[in-house]
Amino acid sequence: MRTAIYVRVSTVTHSQPHTIEEQINRLRARLFAHGEDVADQHIFRDEGRSGATLNRPALDRLRDQVRLGDYDRILVTSPDRLARNYVHQMLLLEELERAGCTVEFLDQPMGDTPHDHLLLQIRGAVAEYERALIGDRMRRGRLARYRAGLLLPWTRPVYGYLLDPERPRDPKGVRLSEAEAAVVRQIFAWYLEDGASLSSIVNRLFAHGVASPSGRARWRHTTVRFLLRNPAYTGVLYAARTRTRRARARRSALEPVGKRDEGGRTLRSREEWVRVGTIPALVTPEQYEFVQQKLARNRQFAARNNTTHDYLLRALVSCGFCGLAATGRTARVGYPYYVCAGKRADGAGGGGRCRSRLTPAGKLDELVWADLCELIRQPQLIALELERAWGGSWLPAELTARRESLRKARVGLQQQVERLTEAYLGGVLDLGEYERRRREIEGRAEAFASQERELVQQVGRRHELAGMVEGVEDYCRRVSEALEGASFEQKRRLIELLIDRVIVTEAEVEIRYVILTSASGEHARFCHLRTNYLLPLSTILPRCRGDDARARARCRSLYCFRLCENSFHYSNVSPLT
Repeated sequence: MRTAIYVRVSTVTHSQPHTIEEQINRLRARLFAHGEDVADQHIFRDEGRSGATLNRPALDRLRDQVRLGDYDRILVTSPDRLARNYVHQMLLLEELERAGCTVEFLDQPMGDTPHDHLLLQIRGAVAEYERALIGDRMRRGRLARYRAGLLLPWTRPVYGYLLDPERPRDPKGVRLSEAEAAVVRQIFAWYLEDGASLSSIVNRLFAHGVASPSGRARWRHTTVRFLLRNPAYTGVLYAARTRTRRARARRSALEPVGKRDEGGRTLRSREEWVRVGTIPALVTPEQYEFVQQKLARNRQFAARNNTTHDYLLRALVSCGFCGLAATGRTARVGYPYYVCAGKRADGAGGGGRCRSRLTPAGKLDELVWADLCELIRQPQLIALELERAWGGSWLPAELTARRESLRKARVGLQQQVERLTEAYLGGVLDLGEYERRRREIEGRAEAFASQERELVQQVGRRHELAGMVEGVEDYCRRVSEALEGASFEQKRRLIELLIDRVIVTEAEVEIRYVILTSASGEHARFCHLRTNYLLPLSTILPRCRGDDARARARCRSLYCFRLCENSFHYSNVSPLT
């Protein structure tokens, strides 16, 4: 039996090695007691991951491998390690059971009776209630300490200030860092000058050799904007100024997602802010208000908000050199281009300007639209790549033939057992020899049975794949009827739905398509179709294709990876001539 182990801890304190190892040791001891063992590659760890969400990298990998038939059993210490929410527990258990995989809990064994399922739901509901109760108590406790002026809302000092090393969360221990405070005052003074902008401040800081708060040679526009919008520099300290929100998109479609991109934050109304106390002021309230008015005015007239020119691939183009986004720009003579953000003074992570060239917008738009039309008119290419991404090209007749061959082999082994029994009863074999030969035959029979179960799962996947291919062909047939004579708005809507990213590297263009495999995917954004949208591409590329250049060359510059049940994603590389 192919067994996997899943372990999870949620908080930073719990994510110490001994806690994870304690769960693993207990589960391995259970296997040792039954004469089994599990290799390290079959242990799935989620360290520092909350059980209230299903967005967990190790859990996602485990679910994908179970769906491919890699495991028959999963061991977990308790149901709350699998999920805190009992609805999530039921979802996971039903999904794993449909894939032919059983889940066993060490602390709370579960049977198949309705009573056991009811107890599991009750335990999940209690675990969810406890988590919500603890979170609410911690939130109310923090707010009470904020209002009493006993807790600093910073986990690390804001640029321009220092904390008391003995009492780092005490607001009364905040003091000025004179060198950084001088820089803050200078930035506010520069921005209030006529014609000043965030770019001009970034350039002046670089010219004066002022390092950024992270120690880089160049400041980022976002760092300067955050500094100018922080009301703490007026001497009044506030808490609960922002609230979290779900992430709606990746900062860059080509880079691994960092901690900042796992979610977003939005500013609360000023009435919701909690006043903590006072700290040394760096600017006057009048200066701060003037700066906020100028920021709002400059944002209103920013070039990115100019809608005079239309760009078919707006917000979809990325640079193949530095991975940053490319935005549309139109020269005075009327030539539109896509320009990499790394060509700015502070681009490419502060390490110098990107060496990419300007990409003619008209030529790139025509290339992408022509490739998209060709793809929709040839759904058989999508079906081929979809089948390859599923890692199997066996025909149903071949699967049936193999299953019949395994059945005949099992029947032959059963006949050998019967003949062996007759020989033992006739006194030809002694008991020890009989038992040894029978164990060998039964072991071979179990191996054949395991192979037959895998074939049954492959047949099920073939039926599911056939349904996906039919959905893709139906969608392409409906869309192809509207390609001729499509307006700019219609083209733009179709491109937003079917293209995830366009990567331009010199004269080579890589188009990453999103092909919908079910009708439910036609009414949702791509980032909401895939549960692992915020993960790096390296974690979801298929094992069957390989990552080296020769493997990509064998598949004609196309490489694929699986998405969720509503969409399928693959890339096409074309020359930009």
